[in-house]
Amino acid sequence: METHVYEVNLGWQYARLGQLSSPVLTESIKVATPPEFPKGMPGVWSPEHLLVAAVAGCFMTTFLAIAENFQLDFDDFDCRAVGKLDKIDNTLMITEVDLFPELLLTDESDVEKANRVLQKAEKACLITHSIRSTVFMHPTIRTAVKEYD
Repeated sequence: METHVYEVNLGWQYARLGQLSSPVLTESIKVATPPEFPKGMPGVWSPEHLLVAAVAGCFMTTFLAIAENFQLDFDDFDCRAVGKLDKIDNTLMITEVDLFPELLLTDESDVEKANRVLQKAEKACLITHSIRSTVFMHPTIRTAVKEYD
């Protein structure tokens, strides 16, 4: 596989606020120290949120690719992600990320296949492979209620 490069630019705005952008993206994101820290800013994406979001986003896109390969039909996919910040050896770090994917299947007979696809997505996520945090998945799989005339 060839090497890929992802460029991000950060411009400091004021206080603890910066603006993230990329030459290949149309939207920018404000980023700041989270409110749990001195001079943190509520209501603004923090690096901690972005890290957890990167894990969730990678999990979703990996799931979608594998689901397509497995021809898994589903009606909906959502994923809540929770990152845990701890102090390890006097160093702050995100120690774990819990993923809570919720999958709505179109066919009840696909539950086993859906579990396999979710497990494969968890193992194949490149962002998960790129961080030291432990990632745990807690899936919920439901099937759509079919209405008959």
